[in-house]
Amino acid sequence: MENKKDSRPINFSRTTITELMIPSYANFGGKIHGGILLSLMDKVAYACASKHSGAYCVTVSVDTVDFLKPVSVGELVSLKASVNYVGNSSMVIGIKVISEDVKSGKVNHTNTSYFTMIAKGDDDKPFTVPKLILETPTDLRRFVEAIYRRKFKRSYGESLKDIKSHWEDEDIKALLKNERCINKADL
Repeated sequence: MENKKDSRPINFSRTTITELMIPSYANFGGKIHGGILLSLMDKVAYACASKHSGAYCVTVSVDTVDFLKPVSVGELVSLKASVNYVGNSSMVIGIKVISEDVKSGKVNHTNTSYFTMIAKGDDDKPFTVPKLILETPTDLRRFVEAIYRRKFKRSYGESLKDIKSHWEDEDIKALLKNERCINKADL
C-alpha cells in the first residue's frame, strides 16, 4: 500500500515521553529494571514510527541497547525518539534516554538504542513510508550512520554463519584456552 504523504521532515515525528520511575519498576536495590526501560523505549519507538508513517508499526529488531548508568526510583525518565532512516516500509528510530533527579537537578544520559520498525497497512502488508527530509548535518549524519549499521549487521550475520559452518574441534579448543570455562561438551 502506498502512503499519501510523499515526504516528511524529522521534526514532524520527533517524540518525547517522560515518566516518573515508581517503586514497582525497581529491583531490591532501588534501581529500575532494564525490562521496564526497554518497554518504554518500545513505546516511544512505536509512537515516533507511527507518527512518521501514518500507519500501524511493529518492532522487528533492537540494536545496541547500552545501559550506561542506572536509573533510580523517584527520577523522571525522558525518552527522546526520532526517525534516523527510512527504507520502503522500515524505519530506524534512534532513542536517547535521559534520567533526571528532580531534587538535585542532576541529569544523566542512561541509554541509547536503535529500533527498526516496519509500517503495516490495514491489510497487514508492508506499508510504504514517506521519504525522510534531512534538514541538518545531524540529520544527515544519523541517516548515514544507520546505513552503515545495516551493512555491519548484515556483514556480521554472514560472517558468523560462515564461522559456524567451518568450526573445527582444535580451533574451538584453542579459542577456549584462556577463557573462564570448563569444556565438557563435544560438537
